[in-house]
Amino acid sequence: MLRASAAVERAGVPTVSIVSSGFLKQAEVVARGLGIADLRIAHYPGTPMVDSHAALRTKVEQDLLPAIVDGLSSARSVKRERESLPEPAPREIVLRGTLEEVNERFYDAGWTDGLPVVPPTLERIERFLRFTERAPDAAIGMCPPDNRVATPWNIAATAVMAGCRPEYMPLLIAIVEAVTDPEFRIQDAGSTPGWEPLITVSGPIATQLDFNSGASVMRIGRRANSSVGRFLRLILRNLAGFRFAPGAGDKGSIAQNFLVALAENEAACNEIGWAPYSADRGFQAGDSVVTVQSVVGTSPPIYTGSDDPMEHARVLADVVGHTCSYWSPVAMAYSRYDPLIVMSPSVAKVFADHGWTKERIRRYLFDNIRISAQDAERYAYYIGLTGFKLREHVDKGLLPPEYCASDDPARLVRVFQKPESIGIVVAGDPGRNQSKCYCSNHTQGPPVSRKVVLPPDWHARLATR
Repeated sequence: MLRASAAVERAGVPTVSIVSSGFLKQAEVVARGLGIADLRIAHYPGTPMVDSHAALRTKVEQDLLPAIVDGLSSARSVKRERESLPEPAPREIVLRGTLEEVNERFYDAGWTDGLPVVPPTLERIERFLRFTERAPDAAIGMCPPDNRVATPWNIAATAVMAGCRPEYMPLLIAIVEAVTDPEFRIQDAGSTPGWEPLITVSGPIATQLDFNSGASVMRIGRRANSSVGRFLRLILRNLAGFRFAPGAGDKGSIAQNFLVALAENEAACNEIGWAPYSADRGFQAGDSVVTVQSVVGTSPPIYTGSDDPMEHARVLADVVGHTCSYWSPVAMAYSRYDPLIVMSPSVAKVFADHGWTKERIRRYLFDNIRISAQDAERYAYYIGLTGFKLREHVDKGLLPPEYCASDDPARLVRVFQKPESIGIVVAGDPGRNQSKCYCSNHTQGPPVSRKVVLPPDWHARLATR
């Protein structure tokens, strides 16, 4: 909403943005990133969604209306230049001291995630730069709302801090390319649902860099999985500006966290005759690919048993459905939902042995996971989409006609808009019959993939690490 206000302001039309108490600091950060540091704001005190109708009316009349009238009629000038403090140059040394002194300074400056970091010395950064052909100052992508430009230099500095190894550099550049793609909407990574970016690593690079794709695949422990996951969180913190300290841009209400990158077990896919996830994303089998997507919630562990694939599919539909249904009205409102199912090799093998492809599994889930129309509209209201109505979305062509096949409020409608949006990755303990679902956040953080571009002499460089 603030982005729309900024565009209108630049066109010479005064605006006033209504912002509740919990969003005031974030509004300042976003407005500053948009280059409008003096955006007019009408402050709604408190949280409107939990106020009574009487309290809502009183606050609108006593607080909002006067501020709106004043904002629209005042002659205040809008500051169009972004105001920011000078930042260290790429080779500038900001501190000399002990490990403890470096970590205390970085923590006080808000540059760490609260855990100790490896000091990004010039020597350490240079070691990372040896694993890419890109110039140190080449622009990789823009990181709003703070609008810092990601470069190999600051990517390497962040990677050092996260505990990565130098040879991860091509993978890290691909990750940053993915999240700075406008489709990913990195600027929304601080929204109140508190979604986290999940990295999936596919192809030979996962084995070459010693990623774990087996038991405990999503647990801290393997350096590659752990440090690469932490790296992206530090990128969001230090380049995009998503911190939750006062005056910062992270508004995750409760939020969640997993500082781990997921690695696909491509060997298991080959054994059962399934294409890897990277091929599902449009790449050639055998390519090294990273995919980043938002995760706003996860299912419990889904245990399925039997040699009958239909029994596995039924249980998956039940649990994935319960996980994704509540958040589906947001996806319906924005016409985008991209859940990811991580399936252990043993479960995937049952499906494959009986001729089930990933496409058939997706189609089954698409057809059998549903929510009542009245629940969809009720949950949308609580989330904040107070005007969401299925009938209006169908009339506008934003949802298929089947969503309003009748006027019965108890009618069941699909949770997902298209079967191909359901991702399936084979990973986890091959000796266990478990799957798990990761629920995405509609148009914020949809899956974006990038091929990992390796230097021509990649294997020679690996041999000298």
